[in-house]
Amino acid sequence: MAWNSGTDTGSVSRLGATNGGSDKRSLFLKQFAGEVLTSFEERNIFMPLHRVRTISNGKSAQFPVTGTSSAAYHTAGDTIYGGSVNASEITVTVDDLLVSSTFVPKIDEAMNHYDVRSIYSSEMGNALSNAADKNIASIIYQAATGAGTADQEVQWTNADFAGLSNGSTGAKGKIDIATPASEGTATYTAQNIVDGIINSLMTFDKHDVTGEKYCVLSPEAYYTLMGADSTAINRDQGGNGSVAGGNVPTVGGVKILMSNHLPTADNGSVPLNESGRGATPYTGSDAFDADLKGMVFTKDAAATVKLLDLGVESEYQIERQGTLMVAKYAMGHNALRNKAAIALVA
Repeated sequence: MAWNSGTDTGSVSRLGATNGGSDKRSLFLKQFAGEVLTSFEERNIFMPLHRVRTISNGKSAQFPVTGTSSAAYHTAGDTIYGGSVNASEITVTVDDLLVSSTFVPKIDEAMNHYDVRSIYSSEMGNALSNAADKNIASIIYQAATGAGTADQEVQWTNADFAGLSNGSTGAKGKIDIATPASEGTATYTAQNIVDGIINSLMTFDKHDVTGEKYCVLSPEAYYTLMGADSTAINRDQGGNGSVAGGNVPTVGGVKILMSNHLPTADNGSVPLNESGRGATPYTGSDAFDADLKGMVFTKDAAATVKLLDLGVESEYQIERQGTLMVAKYAMGHNALRNKAAIALVA
């Protein structure tokens, strides 16, 4: 039989058409490619960069703090009575339970052609990890600029940063990398960032702040540091970064990291705390700075106490005909040593 090249297709049964409709592919399966595009996982970096303690019960943990001793020459024949060393404690209180949850109806799971539980579990875990990372970053910023803790070491003063921020007066805990006379200049260079880190190290050393130093920069500042004019990249000037590798390993011996979680805006979504501290310590005008470009700090700047570490639970609910999935943690954060952190602003 000859091939009919005409336009009459009325006798053809199109398997993809709904009730003979015009869309000949509407009933065909939208093939699942094997991957589900989830939201980008935000980078969570602050947890290993500060002190963390896990408790099995209780509402808080104590971090004892001791002062320093003194030395004096002894005169022959005099009795040595011994001097005194002051002591205090810093308490880190566990916040209320923070949860992320979702409900998956059984009928939807039956109709769906790919598994969503593992995806939802990952996304809920990411949500809580991001919340913890933002809270820790806010506490580190407050360690640099806040009102202080029960640390035996005297906190930063404005005079400590004279000529580094706010002109000759200085703004405690802050180094302005662009215009030390007045905070709020949007333009800065890679060399400004390098100088800010070096000035931070100088300030730490002038006040005998020891320990491994870390620097966390905003994405804008981090990639500015990778610019062609950067001494952090230029190997002729001792730089060890790599444009090809997309990293800036160290500046002045300080490990350089990047985060989207620097406290540049009020973290107002965090709920109130019922542990006796009043309002949550992660919000308010003292907990963020819109001009913040980075922070240089040691592990002693902040502490976290974990009562319940990050976990995920699920339960099928007969009365609702679906599965409730809950991710949760119970932990709290507080500043430890005020002189263990410096904020870089511009």
